[in-house]
Amino acid sequence: MKPLSALVIYILFWMVTLFAVLPFGVRTSDEASEARVPGQADSAPVRPDMARKALWTTVISAVLFGLFYANYVNGWITVDDVPGWRR
Repeated sequence: MKPLSALVIYILFWMVTLFAVLPFGVRTSDEASEARVPGQADSAPVRPDMARKALWTTVISAVLFGLFYANYVNGWITVDDVPGWRR
């Protein structure tokens, strides 16, 4: 696998993982019993904690990419193993 291809695949893993991690630990102003800022959406989080979520996203996507790359190198699961897929 070329390095640029590996980087792009890792970025795809990172973005998908970010959207999976974003909802964890989110509390709205009503749930946290805090006053809302004028004009704030009802669903806006009190503390989004993006640095922690980015760190978790990086760790999880690195593990997933590692599994993907190991499968790529070792050929554990191939296209022929997918039911209904014919070449």
